[in-house]
Amino acid sequence: MREMPGKIQAEFIENFLVVWDTAKGSELYRQGYYGKPMGIPKPKIMEFNVPLILDLMEGLYLAENEMLAVTEGAHKKTKVSVAKLRQRARKLYEEFDQKYAVYRDLRDHGLIVTPGIKFGCDFAVYKRGPGIEHAPFMVSVKRATDEVTATEIVKAGRLATTVRKRFIIAVPDPEAEKIRYLIFKWFRA
Repeated sequence: MREMPGKIQAEFIENFLVVWDTAKGSELYRQGYYGKPMGIPKPKIMEFNVPLILDLMEGLYLAENEMLAVTEGAHKKTKVSVAKLRQRARKLYEEFDQKYAVYRDLRDHGLIVTPGIKFGCDFAVYKRGPGIEHAPFMVSVKRATDEVTATEIVKAGRLATTVRKRFIIAVPDPEAEKIRYLIFKWFRA
């Protein structure tokens, strides 16, 4: 991850973080496709003149990596700690710790990670970025103790094949602080 001079300021509003400085928001977006420019659903440009909206997972990652300083409060700005962001994210996301471990691992390996809800998975993952390529991977996060049925694998595989993506199951191991990735490749008989 490239270092950015100084931390970018973001305001914590409800369940999102907003970078009001449009130049800093554009820079953050260029750095790793973080967030979404307000009112631009599928940005095709890297410069925009609108605030940048970050979800809690992205905001936590950026704050942990000392790229983002978060405050809240309209009149009296108070600093929001990484611990508080994590606590709020745990309330918002189901199985947050497992999903965040995978998000962090993928980001740390230089991949671009976006929500995968439209593909029925946890994350859509890019090598270069949205708008440059279609996400080559769809990732579902599971616990090692979760049961995965053959029907679920077939459904995910059929969807992945239809949208030209590789289906991956990510299994975090909190004790070993490692993630196992099970990548499915489909063959025609």
